[in-house]
Amino acid sequence: MRNPWVYLAIGVYIAALASITFFIQQAAYTTQARQRAAPAVSNPAAAKTSAPAASKAASGASGASQGDAAKGQTVFAGTCVACHGPQAKGVTGLGKDLTTSAFAKSQTNPQLVSFIKQGRPSSDPANTTKVDMPPRGGNPSLSDAQLADVVAYLRTLQK
Repeated sequence: MRNPWVYLAIGVYIAALASITFFIQQAAYTTQARQRAAPAVSNPAAAKTSAPAASKAASGASGASQGDAAKGQTVFAGTCVACHGPQAKGVTGLGKDLTTSAFAKSQTNPQLVSFIKQGRPSSDPANTTKVDMPPRGGNPSLSDAQLADVVAYLRTLQK
């Protein structure tokens, strides 16, 4: 019979390798998402004139708070995707479909940022999934500006 510590050491080694592989893949995915989201600008003057229109579209009629939808897509991919899925269509039993959510659509951008900052416990009667929505999507390092970016990204997905 082998020493049980050997099996523990092997398990820890495998878990460490799996974690490293996950973080490398996540970094590659995030880099690819940034590259896809970054618009290619051949005419800087045209970019300056279209930037206010793009910001206004990202803000929508839902409020004055503006964010960068491209940056928001990257943040979403790194934090929100676990519960809301890669296209924000929701993950069964975890997060709602944010593309058709009447709640998300009814909130102004500042209200939605505030909601994400606070989260929603499973005990809240308005929580229909009965799963906690952690404050800041479970990532306490997210700034208010990053949350505004996520909201701007979500506005581009809403139907």
